[in-house]
Amino acid sequence: MTDEPDRPAPYREPRQARSAATLARVLRAAEENASSSGLEEVTITGVAERAGVAVGSIYRRFEGKEQLITALTERMLERREEYVAEQLRTAEPSLSGVLDAYAHALLQSFADGSNLFPELLRARVTGAVDRGARTITAIHRHLLEAAAPYTRQIRRSDPETALDTVARALLGACFHNSVRPDPATGEAARRRYADELSDMAIAYLDTPDLRHAARP
Repeated sequence: MTDEPDRPAPYREPRQARSAATLARVLRAAEENASSSGLEEVTITGVAERAGVAVGSIYRRFEGKEQLITALTERMLERREEYVAEQLRTAEPSLSGVLDAYAHALLQSFADGSNLFPELLRARVTGAVDRGARTITAIHRHLLEAAAPYTRQIRRSDPETALDTVARALLGACFHNSVRPDPATGEAARRRYADELSDMAIAYLDTPDLRHAARP
């Protein structure tokens, strides 16, 4: 992978602890407002009221709503990258353990925040699509790295390609669950769905290529 070019900061970075605490409170308020009402309904005034700060203090940090949403996107997507990475680091040291941790972490990430995560990935603000793509790439890479020590357990003819396929399939399934009208909701239902996704992935990786074996 090539190094990514430097990107301009989406907001003015705080230099003092007090300022950083205020920024965290503002972003938390923005997330709460967006989770309850949707990104379109977020306003600077509403965020200021929830955060308990003056409107002017937000405008000193952000140029407007779009830049605030950009900062919120950065905060939430970065947090999810770290969450998935941590779950994979503490996974049971086996191929099934890694895939199980990945499926559960992904489903939890997409379900967290009243479906705000997928909405952020689709947000029509500057850089949101690129930032979402970087998160998906990072999460994908975390799985490949975590599963690398166990590729010999994969019975497909091309283990690396098979693992890549599984990573994409699980990511797509979790994203689809978050936007469908009847998603798996509640801890028990999500856990059961994640278990099924993990079982499906393991079954695929543990099955020799049927098409390849059928060829003369």
